Amino acid sequence: TTCVCKEQEIRQANLESLHRLSNLSSLAHLTFDTFDRDVPGVEDAFGTAFEYAQNPSQHWLFLQGPVGVGKTHLAAAVANYAISYQKVSTYFDEVPDLLDHLRATFDPNSGAGYDERFQLIRDAGLLVLDDLGTENATPWAREKLYQVINHRYMEQLPTVITSNVDHKKVEDRILSRILDYRLTQYVEIDAEDFRRPGDPRLMRRTNRRG
Repeated sequence: TTCVCKEQEIRQANLESLHRLSNLSSLAHLTFDTFDRDVPGVEDAFGTAFEYAQNPSQHWLFLQGPVGVGKTHLAAAVANYAISYQKVSTYFDEVPDLLDHLRATFDPNSGAGYDERFQLIRDAGLLVLDDLGTENATPWAREKLYQVINHRYMEQLPTVITSNVDHKKVEDRILSRILDYRLTQYVEIDAEDFRRPGDPRLMRRTNRRG
C-alpha cells in the first residue's frame, strides 16, 4: 500500500510539473468536454482535433478561421489532453506573447534564461502556437519564430497552430512548412463568431482568444 501511494504521489507530482511548465494554467477549463459542439460549422474541426489529440505523433494540426469560432479552445483542448492522458511535455502560447517572452529573456539584464526558454519551446513534446500572423514582429523575432517552426518541421515534432489571418500575412518560408500536406492536417473553420455580447460563454474566455 505504501508503494502504491508513493507511485501515485510521483505521478501526481509529474502531472503538476507538466501543467506548471505548459503555460496552460488559465486555460485548464478548455477541454473537449467543455467545447460547444452544437455551434453550426464546428463539428468537423472538433472531430479532427480530437482524433489528432489521440495520435499527434509526427504530425501537425493547423486550425484557421475567423475570430470567435473555437480555434483556441480546440488547440488548448489538444494540449490539456496531451498532459492529462499522455503525460507529454507541452507548451502553449500566443505567438505575440511568445516572441515578447523570448525578447525579454534575451536581455542580458533580465535575469531569466533565454537558452533554457528557447529550448523548452523548440523541443516541447507538443507545441501550440496560437494566433499566428497577429504578431507585429521585428526581424529578430521573425527569425526566432522561423527557427522554432523550422526545427519542429525538420524533426517532425507534434505542433498545433491557429490563425485568423489570411495566408498572405504569414511569412512565405514559415507558410511553406505549415502547409506541407505530407505533415499537416489543415482545418478551415467556417462558422459564425459565437462569442456574442450576452453569451454566457464569454465569461469563460478572454476577448483575444479565438
